[in-house]
Amino acid sequence: MTVLPDDGLSLAAEFPDATHEQWQRLVEGVLRKSGKEVSGTAAEDALSTTLEDGLRTRPLYTARDGAPDPGLPGFAPFVRGGRPEGNTTGGWDVRQRHAAPVDGAVLADLENGVTSLWLLVGQGGIPVSGIARALDGVYLDLAPVVLDAGRDVEAAAAELLRLYEDRSIDPKAVRGNLGADPLGHEARTGTPLDFAPVAALAARCAERYPGLRALTVDALPYHEAGGSAAQELGASLATGVAYLRGLTEAGLTVEAACAQLEFRYAATADQFLTIAKLRAARRLWARVAEVSGAPGAGAQVQHAVTSPVMMTRRDPWVNMLRTTVATLAAGVGGADSVTVLPFDHALGLPDAFSRRIARNTSTILVEESHLARVIDPAGGSWYVERLTDELAQAAWEFFRTIERDGGQAAVLRSGRIRTDLATTWAERSKKLAKRREPITGVSEFPLLAEKPVEREAAPEPPSGGLPRVRRDEAYEALRARSDAHLAATGSRPRIFLATLGPAAAYTARATFAANLFQAGGIEPVTEGRFEDSGATEAVLCSSDALYAEQAAQSAESLRAAGARQVFLAGRGDYSGIDSYVFAGCDAVDVLSATLDRMGVS
Repeated sequence: MTVLPDDGLSLAAEFPDATHEQWQRLVEGVLRKSGKEVSGTAAEDALSTTLEDGLRTRPLYTARDGAPDPGLPGFAPFVRGGRPEGNTTGGWDVRQRHAAPVDGAVLADLENGVTSLWLLVGQGGIPVSGIARALDGVYLDLAPVVLDAGRDVEAAAAELLRLYEDRSIDPKAVRGNLGADPLGHEARTGTPLDFAPVAALAARCAERYPGLRALTVDALPYHEAGGSAAQELGASLATGVAYLRGLTEAGLTVEAACAQLEFRYAATADQFLTIAKLRAARRLWARVAEVSGAPGAGAQVQHAVTSPVMMTRRDPWVNMLRTTVATLAAGVGGADSVTVLPFDHALGLPDAFSRRIARNTSTILVEESHLARVIDPAGGSWYVERLTDELAQAAWEFFRTIERDGGQAAVLRSGRIRTDLATTWAERSKKLAKRREPITGVSEFPLLAEKPVEREAAPEPPSGGLPRVRRDEAYEALRARSDAHLAATGSRPRIFLATLGPAAAYTARATFAANLFQAGGIEPVTEGRFEDSGATEAVLCSSDALYAEQAAQSAESLRAAGARQVFLAGRGDYSGIDSYVFAGCDAVDVLSATLDRMGVS
């Protein structure tokens, strides 16, 4: 029945309530017009989207799509937030990443909206001896510092703690994280680290620095190796459990051990999946704390980082849009701290402009968009609650398989986790190659004439463990071949677009073909004759009706003019056509083979 508002006015009062079945019948009618004869749930399935981890997003969610009670913020299972007040008191912690000592950069960040610092120390970052210089002028009792030092964690922690002592900082005022993550380091490098020094750091923090954590559970190595959301969550859960075991064996209580951990996750431009991931992560960790005998200690502290995997090297300005959506999702998902990677992150060290844009992204979302004013604003959405539950179930199952195989250290050393992540990435790579997962500015709407953005090279990060992948890597390799050809010959490889009929007939497919070939660095030529284009291959672009009339003859004419390969934009079976390009074709394979034939090495 229709529920009347308090004032008694209901604009829908005269209309009967619609049912789910009635909506399905309307969907059936729409699909029937497009040539699909499906009915009932099959009609709804036709509009569903398959995600990784066996999840499916349906086109409509209603009250019947129930999920477990998420509780309230600050109470188990902490789905809606680890703190009762959420981020309403001042927004999330804006944490800026620094991987190299750049004079004035740290202070510029802190003076313009950044509220905590994330320092990469040791291999691929700031030297341990440079920590004091990097923090020169920083009020350490006001700005939390988070270290990421890998194998140098003991030395880096000792240096930071010495700095606190030298500056007479009250131990109770110290905030941050020493960043010990032996399993994360092993995932990055393949080299195990002794846990005993880490346990000693945790005991020291628990005893003397109540606001300082010792360990980070970093899920980025698994995300950056191509893992799915459930695999990222499952691996982080297994890592957290391993640390709990190690800390309690070293003498800490479960409550004290939980208080030493901070979890780091990737935030992607898939905003709903990111929101669900952060909510599911809190629920999962609450369950671990519950079965460990400390249900009140299960409020997971989260640090969200905009995904390095989604960052592109071509048309990097688009990364600003990606990181904005990812930051929005991280904030809505309840992350305690958010790091926005600068738009030029994939190109090298960021400059002052890109760091400014990065920190201002959070500032706009908090101060102008007021995202932090409401705790868990996505809570109660039937879609978000259902996605959170399904993702939590998939992640828990992955976590159980890791525990069954001996735990996180064991699956890292056996190679099982590498295989699992590689399998997931191989499937995703197929979607990227077929542009089912588009990359704006790279696989879709590339700009061949763009002026390259150049940056100082960043230090080489630790390697030797899990690989680091990027969504743009296959297309980047193709564009690099084109760039080399341009440098060697003065021009890019070209392809001629042979359009048939009026503009209304060919524009859609000509635009499609131009975008497709530019994604591989091949310049489309649309004016003049084939003989004058400088191309060796051509693409016919028109409507199906004109193809039936003119495709065979046009292909013959192109061959007579010197075309070695004739494509047709669309599907069909026409005489004289060597290959067809269409939505869903393997673009990477088509482009690579085309560059091979053109002699572009």
